Amino acid sequence: MLFHFKDKFPQLNPYWDKYLEFQERIEVPAKTILLEEGKISRHYYFVEKGCVRASLNKQGDDKTVQFFFEKEGLTSLESFLKNTPSLFKIETIEPSVIYLLHKTKVNALMDELREVPGFSDVILNILAERQMHYMNEFVSFIRDTPEERYQKLLAERPHIVQRVPQHYIASYLGVTRVHLSRIKSTLLKKSNR
Repeated sequence: MLFHFKDKFPQLNPYWDKYLEFQERIEVPAKTILLEEGKISRHYYFVEKGCVRASLNKQGDDKTVQFFFEKEGLTSLESFLKNTPSLFKIETIEPSVIYLLHKTKVNALMDELREVPGFSDVILNILAERQMHYMNEFVSFIRDTPEERYQKLLAERPHIVQRVPQHYIASYLGVTRVHLSRIKSTLLKKSNR
């Protein structure tokens, strides 16, 4: 919700700039866990370079919930806001450059921004956008077949298919790697007709 919106809301640059010095920049290899499932989220993460995923463990089975790329920010929001154990693990998929901003600084920034006219509308719009995204994902899982979800992924977010290992994509779609292979094979046959 923060620095990745800097370009969208340049009128807030003095506030963003004030908190830049409090960010910790880390360069990490792939498979670095930034937040463990069950731990309390104490940082807001901003991806400068690389790819990060949020996942959860269901009876020993890893389920991918979301992917994040350059110029995107994330945290385990409920954990961050309510000091509850995170439902998700957050880890890098690629070697990544990540900025961390501690919760105390995020709260201080939010307190300052509350005084800015129109800021609450900005936050509401951002939250509504995220809510609609997750609602569309939820509806797609109920309404669409795995093949339809994969085709939608190819059409709307091809960068995921290009950059993310297939087993994570399969997990994200709710299918096995074998099933994803079948879907890809079927689509290839259809396109060659």
